[in-house]
Amino acid sequence: MVLALAGLSLGACSVGPDFQRPQPLQVSEWSRPQKAAGSQAVATTLDERWWEVFRDAKLSALSQRALSDNLDLKLASSRLQQSRAARQVVTAEQYPDTAVGGSYSRERNSTKGLSDPSGKGGREAFNLWDAGFSAAWELDVWGRVRRQTEAADATLEVAENDQRGVLIAVLAETAQDYLQLRGVQNTRAVTEQNLDVARHSLKLSQLRLADGVATDLDVAEAAAQVATIEARLPALQQRQAQLINALSLLMGEPPQALAAELSADAPIPQTPRQVAIGLPSQLAERRPDIRQAEARLHAATASIGVAKGDFYPRITLSGNLGSQAMQLSDFGSWGSRSFGIGPQFSLPLFDGGRLRGVLKLREAQQQEAAVAYQQTVLRAWHEIDDQLTAYNASQLRRDSLAEAVRQNQIALHTAQRQYTEGVVDFVNVLTVQAALLSTQEQLVESSTGVSLAMVGLYKALGGGWQSVYPLPQTAQR
Repeated sequence: MVLALAGLSLGACSVGPDFQRPQPLQVSEWSRPQKAAGSQAVATTLDERWWEVFRDAKLSALSQRALSDNLDLKLASSRLQQSRAARQVVTAEQYPDTAVGGSYSRERNSTKGLSDPSGKGGREAFNLWDAGFSAAWELDVWGRVRRQTEAADATLEVAENDQRGVLIAVLAETAQDYLQLRGVQNTRAVTEQNLDVARHSLKLSQLRLADGVATDLDVAEAAAQVATIEARLPALQQRQAQLINALSLLMGEPPQALAAELSADAPIPQTPRQVAIGLPSQLAERRPDIRQAEARLHAATASIGVAKGDFYPRITLSGNLGSQAMQLSDFGSWGSRSFGIGPQFSLPLFDGGRLRGVLKLREAQQQEAAVAYQQTVLRAWHEIDDQLTAYNASQLRRDSLAEAVRQNQIALHTAQRQYTEGVVDFVNVLTVQAALLSTQEQLVESSTGVSLAMVGLYKALGGGWQSVYPLPQTAQR
């Protein structure tokens, strides 16, 4: 009888729908811009450690530190450990529950009571020795427990991809803050260069005033130009301190902990001639949010089976074996033995519609998870298309601004020469210098924007976690 029930449990089918992996929206190839820029995105194997393509040792070092020290990542790892522990609790229901226990007590029963196991009618105290072994196992005839385990596995995958998503965000934020820091430092350097030019113009106007060929207005305008450019520097210093603080926080460090190593100016890391972005067909494997949405759909589907399983009878096989005696010398003898074995059966008859309501809830949750999966995939494609467009457009803008800077530099040299020769007023010099400073700042901002766009592209592609948290063998698809 016992073997027959166990065999029935192992060979039974599972109630509820089997999970079918959804077919995500596919795009045959990445979008191509109408006017291509210098650095091109190519459909070749994705650079998993994409931050290293910048060839910036400091950025690579900060990325490694973030992987080991970032507190958000540690929190995500803790949540993953909790999910693994929760899965262990659920999967334990597949196995028999066994226990062993024992007790000793000195007792005396009431003389007016119904029974006295000592046979002394409550007139004397007696010893009671008791020990035993018990076991219980729910025979998963309908697959309810198997569906619970399936849902727990899917929920664990949700937590794994949550950790991967946090990792991608941390790597991207580290790179973005570092690139912006270098951009601010380069903007400050440009501002200081223009400040030197403005001071030179001020000295020149003062000398010309002394020679009687300039006016007080020229000197005042030159001094105002110097003060205007100087006014830009405090805001840039403030922004630099904020970005260093942001990086310090990402590294799990106190404010300004990285000031000594990051305050020195350095060039803006540039993008390579080709940016490997992988194949469109691999997107669902790389993006943690897509994998997470799929896992949620899987868990919701398995939960329907759990809800349906509650409608069916539960059969539990239980047994116990023990020994009980009032004398220690008798304890363990053949006559003190006791045992019991047999199945237990329970079937819900009336619950006011609770089970049916739970089933409807699980089915509605599965429908929501299916729509959320479609939405996640569609949003991913839009993000990638937007980032590809932004990467190309930022390069075109940078190239145009580089030409504008070159022409403004020529214009400034010409205006200064003509002012010295007395051909033009000093206002012409100030106008051209202001235009040069503006375009130089825009060029630095645009150069930073190109690198930031590439970071955004790799973040949208879901790159970076594969080399740090590779897929377990059981999760390979």
